[in-house]
Amino acid sequence: MPREQNQSWVSEFILLGFSSDPTSNRIFFFAFLLLYLSSILGNGLIVTLICLDSHLHTPMYFFLCILSLLDMGSVTTTVPQMLVHLLTHSQTISFACCWLQMYMFGAFGLFECIFFVVMAYDRYVAICYPLRYTIILSWDLCTQLAAGTCACGFFLSLIHTFLTMRLPYCGPNIVNHYFCEGPSVRSLACMDTHLIEMVDLVISVFMVVAPLSLIVTSYIRIVLAILKIKSNSGRYKAFSTCVSHLIVVILFYAPASYVYMRPNSSYSSERDKQVSTFYNVFTPLLNPVVYSLRNKDIKGAFLKIIEGVAGTMSGREGGKKQPLKQPKK
Repeated sequence: MPREQNQSWVSEFILLGFSSDPTSNRIFFFAFLLLYLSSILGNGLIVTLICLDSHLHTPMYFFLCILSLLDMGSVTTTVPQMLVHLLTHSQTISFACCWLQMYMFGAFGLFECIFFVVMAYDRYVAICYPLRYTIILSWDLCTQLAAGTCACGFFLSLIHTFLTMRLPYCGPNIVNHYFCEGPSVRSLACMDTHLIEMVDLVISVFMVVAPLSLIVTSYIRIVLAILKIKSNSGRYKAFSTCVSHLIVVILFYAPASYVYMRPNSSYSSERDKQVSTFYNVFTPLLNPVVYSLRNKDIKGAFLKIIEGVAGTMSGREGGKKQPLKQPKK
């Protein structure tokens, strides 16, 4: 069906959000504003530390920097729009803005799905081939891996978004969600969506099951390599470098798999809204906490910058010229 006909039927969508009560919306506004600012500040701090500290210019922290940028992009795609709706009591979003929001959110999410495999490969090389780590993971390979996963994520998101928004939407146009997520919008289509669901399932299998299988395979080999380490301190150090990544993977894949790897017949708007809030809002907030609390290098870089700023301030105070005393006559 031509795109013009779709848009002539539905030119905008209404996002119900979390509540229609003004008092509740004000509470939600301040709560999500705090979560959003905390997420941006936390991930922004990690990016800043990695860029400023030369000791963190390694493949591992290069990938961590990209993950923080992805989290910032993902949460910025959805939360500011939700905050505007909560503050202005306007719940409408145009067809084009809904299309763009769905595409960008999907692109960041798919990019992150594949990127976790790259981070698992980084840990595999670091533990199983520590002496050849910088040779295997050269900067050329790191940039190629980042660019390749980015291109793959944005391309697959384009397919998903195009197929969803090309469906005929003849009403109703009320989306029981706080942003234009694929399954929630697709449930309003005026035609059978089994074919689109099958395409989405194939993409989900490719982007969730396949990466998870590669991650599990990598960590099986990592565990086998760690068990060969004779000293307990060496085992603990090697294992601690992987725990943060495993926690982040679980926090991301578990709710995302629940939302996207199901047919529309089992779709529950209220339940999906709550689950998507977790991986869209809370996961970007928790990622910096997980990495900073368990990572001595990140904490060391932060303390170094604080000490540098304090030293600069004290230097300025001490560098002030004292007034010259007039000689006694």
